[in-house]
Amino acid sequence: MKFSKFIVIPIIIAILAFTIQIVDQLLSPFMPPAGNSGFGWIAFQAWAMYFMAGCNVTGGIKVFLGYFSGIVVSIGIMVLGGNLIGMGIGFLSFPIAVFLMVLPTICLERVPWFDYIPGVFVGAGVFFGFMSYVKGATFSNGMFTELVYCALGLIYGYVTVVLRTKYEESIKTENSQI
Repeated sequence: MKFSKFIVIPIIIAILAFTIQIVDQLLSPFMPPAGNSGFGWIAFQAWAMYFMAGCNVTGGIKVFLGYFSGIVVSIGIMVLGGNLIGMGIGFLSFPIAVFLMVLPTICLERVPWFDYIPGVFVGAGVFFGFMSYVKGATFSNGMFTELVYCALGLIYGYVTVVLRTKYEESIKTENSQI
């Protein structure tokens, strides 16, 4: 494909990135916790995860379930680690909690629909970041907001594939008529 034809693809993606930022700015005032500055970064990560999971709806669903599972695992680590500290274990409390929670998490590899482990780790990382750096974050509002923005990013991934596929098909049709 000549660059003059290819450049349309980056333009399409740039327009999508432009609109996802607008959606974030319009959506964020309605998302918990109050006073947040937006979570477009979560949507951008999920958008990329859509491609990593195979650029299809099945992969997108697995990513979403992975984010959900990662949140559950993160909550488990935080609660268990806090309880272990309360039991006087100290320094090793959170490493032990991580060890104990990662064991069943990796076993998800054997569970259909929950077997996309990179989604679990990214979902957990996003949740840990949310809980650590977003003022007023709680387990419930963190989960809600992360999953809404994850879904938004996955929708953008889907739309990207649809638009690019249609464009590339139109080029093939155009070239076959020449």
